[in-house]
Amino acid sequence: MKSLALLLIASAAFAQNWQPNVTNARFETRSYSGSLSTELRAPSATWFGYAVKSVKSDNEGCCWNGSSGCWLEKENHGEHAIENSKRPIPLEGSDALAVLFRVENNRIEKIHVYSLSCPLDAGGLPFVWLTGVPAHASLDFLQKLTADQSDHIADAAVFAIAQHAGSEADNVLEQLTRTTEPERVREKTVFWLGASRGSRGAAVLKNLLATDPSEHVRDKAVFALSISKQPEALDTLIQAAKSDSSPHIRGQALFWLAQKAGKRAAATITGAIENDPEVEVKKKAIFALSQLPKDEGVPKLIQVARTQKSPEVRKQAFFWLGQSHDPRALAFIEQVLTK
Repeated sequence: MKSLALLLIASAAFAQNWQPNVTNARFETRSYSGSLSTELRAPSATWFGYAVKSVKSDNEGCCWNGSSGCWLEKENHGEHAIENSKRPIPLEGSDALAVLFRVENNRIEKIHVYSLSCPLDAGGLPFVWLTGVPAHASLDFLQKLTADQSDHIADAAVFAIAQHAGSEADNVLEQLTRTTEPERVREKTVFWLGASRGSRGAAVLKNLLATDPSEHVRDKAVFALSISKQPEALDTLIQAAKSDSSPHIRGQALFWLAQKAGKRAAATITGAIENDPEVEVKKKAIFALSQLPKDEGVPKLIQVARTQKSPEVRKQAFFWLGQSHDPRALAFIEQVLTK
């Protein structure tokens, strides 16, 4: 217990020492007052920011629109640009995020999220760094911003939520998939559930795919599952390709399965050609075969062209064999034509 207490104290101290890698700014540090709505106000252009623990990522989350980092103000190319920063840049990305807000006329105009290690140039503007902002306060505030009338603010708020570590962020994202939310918010949320939320995200997507009334949102869920790194996401895609009530969703699942390749994906695609009751789904499955690696897809297309009873399906197989420019495909087509 004593070692755990020491670890928590050390972690808290580390969090308090989080500082942004920012230059060319009229920098000020403030302690969090208890209300981000109150804190993030300024009549003239000002950057505000704070740090939170980040979900693990393979990159630093820098924008790199300058040779050494990111200009927050695009028009800034002055002598104090970020190249003059003398702060060392860590070789590995930080496990903390800088959540940034550009405020003018007491209104949030931009939201950016970067790794705390990313070098930033504030373009000479005031830059207020808030210390001690708890994750739940950040998430609550950002969730409210998803209702903003401006799409770019709402989209950026969803992205920022998705970059927070922990189950609390998962809970907020799941809330943002509810049917009472605007569809544009639901779509963005669905994407980030697959892209960055691991097993919890895959579970939410599975449930959404099974129960959501919007085919458009379920279509987005299929894509989100295809980019998830979770093994169970592939299981959900395969199940959707086999048995979803919507022919469109079955076809989309087949398409994205082809991008993942592998024996299970190929078996599901060929199974759809043989068993799906809808000709349009069979056609999409044929196209999915054409997207597989050639050594895998071309022999299967040849088999379909040889054995399928449906003239429409066979025609599709011949078309994609011709498009492959594979010697095996061309030899088969020549053989059929010279009979």
